This record gives sequence, C-alpha cells and structure tokens, in this order.
Amino acid sequence: MATDFMELQPAALPANIRSHRFRVNRVQWLQTAETLKRRNARLLTLWGTDDRDRDGGFRIYAAYLLPEMVMVVEHFMDDSPLPSYPSLAGLYPAALRMQRGMTDLFGIATDEADSRGWLRHGGWPQTLFPLRRDFDGSRQYPAVSAPYAFVSVEGDGVHEIAVGPVHAGTIEPGHFRFSVVGEKVLRLEESFGYTHKGVAKLFESASQQEGHRLAARVSGDSAVAFSWAYCAALESITETACPARALALRALALEQERLANHLGDLGALGNDGGFAFGLTQFSRLKEDLLRTNIKAFGARYLMDYVVPGGVAVDLTADARGLLLDLYDALEPALTQMRCIYDEHAGLQDRFRETGRLEQATAETLGAIGLVARASGIACDLRVDHPWAPYDSLSPKLTVQAGGDVAARVQVRFDEILESLRLCRVLLSAVPQDGIRSAVPMANPGALGIGLVEGWRGPVMLALETGPNGSIRRCHAHDPSWQNWPLVEYAVLGNIVPDFPLINKSFNLSYSGQDG
Repeated sequence: MATDFMELQPAALPANIRSHRFRVNRVQWLQTAETLKRRNARLLTLWGTDDRDRDGGFRIYAAYLLPEMVMVVEHFMDDSPLPSYPSLAGLYPAALRMQRGMTDLFGIATDEADSRGWLRHGGWPQTLFPLRRDFDGSRQYPAVSAPYAFVSVEGDGVHEIAVGPVHAGTIEPGHFRFSVVGEKVLRLEESFGYTHKGVAKLFESASQQEGHRLAARVSGDSAVAFSWAYCAALESITETACPARALALRALALEQERLANHLGDLGALGNDGGFAFGLTQFSRLKEDLLRTNIKAFGARYLMDYVVPGGVAVDLTADARGLLLDLYDALEPALTQMRCIYDEHAGLQDRFRETGRLEQATAETLGAIGLVARASGIACDLRVDHPWAPYDSLSPKLTVQAGGDVAARVQVRFDEILESLRLCRVLLSAVPQDGIRSAVPMANPGALGIGLVEGWRGPVMLALETGPNGSIRRCHAHDPSWQNWPLVEYAVLGNIVPDFPLINKSFNLSYSGQDG
C-alpha cells in the first residue's frame, strides 16, 4: 500500500524553496522512498544527527526534490551500539556513498551489503565517530591506514592501473582504479575522502552569524552558492526578509561564479583535447572576469560576499558600468571561440562520442545539475523552483541530448550566454533599497533548508540552530556526491588516455563531496 503522506506528521519547514518535513518510522522510511521514486522525486541528500542529549537517540534525514516542493523525511532511531536504518541505495544508487560516509562519521549503519568505509582512511579509530556529541575533536589519533578493498576484475589480458590519490597536477587527491584490457576500460572504481576536513564538526564551533564564511569554503569554486544556501536557511528560520537589492546582487554574484567556472572549464577541455589555443583564450577571458570581480565586488573569488541578511558590499555605478563592459566583450569573444571549437576537426574528434552517459543511465543513477542537462534531463532549480529574484527573471533551461563530452561542452557555452543575459537583466533595474537586513538570533532547535542552483547543480544546506546563537548541526551537500559515480559509467568502453578529458568534462568537486 502506498504511503499516505498526510499520515506522516507533516510540518512546514523554513526554506527559500517550498518544503515540508515528515516524520516516519522504520517501515515508512522505505515505503516513503518507494512512493517518491514512483513520483520521479530526486534524492538531494542524506544526513544524520546525534540527539542522544535531547531525546536519547539518533536521527536520519533524507531530502527529496519534487516538482512542487522539497520533502525532508526524518526517521528516529533509539540509542544502541550500532543504530541502523533501511538502505535507500536500491531505489537511489547515489545514496550508497552517502550512507557509507554516515557510517564512518556517526556509526549509523544500513542493511546494505557494501559496508566498506568511505571517509575515514584510518584518520581516527574505527570504534569512534567524529559527529557524535561525545567525540573529542581536539584529540589526535595515530593514522592506521589499510588498503581500500577495490573490486577486482579477472580474465585473460585484464590488468589494473592505479591513478592517484596524488596526481601530477595541482588538482585535489582522489584514487581511480582502472581495470583494462589493452587501453580499453572495463571498469573504473573511485575512492575519495582524502580531502575530508571535518566541515560538519567545524560548524558546531561557529556562530550562526559567522557560519556563512565556513559554508563558502566547503568547495571554493562554489563559494557564492554555498554561502547563499547557508544564509537562505538562516534567514528562513529567523523569518528575515532580504532587501530586493541584496537578492539581485546575490544572483549577480552567483552568475559571475557560473561564468568564471564555465570559462575555465572550456579552456581546460580544449587543452585536454590537444588544443592549447583554447586554454590560452579562455584563461584570458576568465582572468578579465576575475579582475572585474575585484573592482565590482572587492575580491576575485566571492568567498565572503553573501552574508546573513544580504551582501557585504554594494554595487556602485562605476562597477555596474565595468560589468556591462565585461559582458559586451565576453559575448563576441565567446561566439568566436564557439565557432572555432565547433569547426576544429581534431577537437571534435576527441569530444564526440567520448564519455557518453546515456539518458536512461543518468536517470537511473540520479544525475543532477549540468551533467544531467547534458544527458537530456531537463532540471535546473532556477527554472523549476525559482526563488527570488529568479522568479522574475524567466531563466531559460539548457539541455543537450548527446551525453558525451561534446554535449557537456555545448551546455557550458549555452549557459554562459544565458548567464550574460541574466546579468544584463539584473543590472538593468537594480532595486534601490538597502543591501542588508538585520538577522536576529534564531531560537534553538529550529531546522532550515537552503537550496541554490550552483554552477555544478543543486547545492543544499540543512541548518539546525543551537542555544545562544550557536549551530547545533549543519549539513552542506555538493552535487558531486550524485555525479561522481556517473564518471565510472561514462568512461566504460573508452580508452585510458580519454579519462582526463572525460573527467574534466564533469569537473566535479573532491573537497565538496568529501566534506
């Protein structure tokens, strides 16, 4: 029998996008997931809390994205040596790594067969769990590492290639284990957690008014998205209304962040395709944008621009003119570079049919964000769940059906053009009210959700307040959690030398997904 949501104790949940919270028992936890799956809901994230000090147990939360709202499902577990809940991985494969991460951090287990650790890497004893309230975060433990239990592939001519975790460039660490015959990839398995920096634990020592600074550093290339998600959660809890001017400037900063990352990626993809000219040209365009950021917003990367109640710096008339000049220079340059990319036979030979992620596979595995849109899945929070000021901007959705590197390149080109249009609209009529509202101290025990479409995809933050302006629990989720497993599928049947190009076409966050 399908779960009747009205029987699950619904409660309104503060958020910048309409959301509701439901409390369920163990049986209903899985029933609800099955019902939501049939309704084509997308799993946004999973997180847990240690509430033994409050009511003697643990909680597990799952956030789902429906066409009409975000649904947060909560399940309470009594205190036990190893509390458990039913796995969601059979319905939502992306849940598997999130669940494994929670086992490492909370000691909350599932009935899933794959019980390998995910984040610990011997950094703390296996019997201790850093996100439990009785864990002493100041203690140091000797590292006791053991080899990760990669799945082996056997057969005539099959051998393994280990790549990482330390790489030749300046990228962050991640271990990729290839099983190949010749140069053809039969299997890829990833192992992450090397950049785990204990963000959730650090939030517990931050104040509500300063948490946005830490949120901005979860994944540095998505600073605006994460800090806006944090501020949206806090503002919804405290019922703070941001000035319209501040919201417009936040959107402008978010689109600047999208532009910077897409420009950088297009250059890097050209370089990985053997076309160094693309790297030099797009690096120049990105640098022009970053230098304009300094003059308009006060920093190249907007780590601390979005603050509770608004933004840190107002936009002057001179800065507005500089931004419009930048957009007028970017658009023809981008159009010219797109023609060069599209007509360059060698580059297109590397891009087309490489790293194909079919739409059916992407849907089954829960692709989100840019990766999903390049595989024919129409999803963008700015369009599907527009929050202010996007609800008045009429953003256009960009979708490509190819699912290969070429499609992910085209999505980036299209999104740059749309971001330029949005930025011009925002600058054409910036509201004239203030840039910041006062945010009062939140009542303890409140839970708020912030959800923002970052340049990779949906960035979500769940904030639970503590007493005296403290943070009891804050969970920040990067869309790379969902999309990293898809790289393992996209590379199948390709040759090993194509992996850097495929990986760059996804360009997922190591730091953001490790947390």
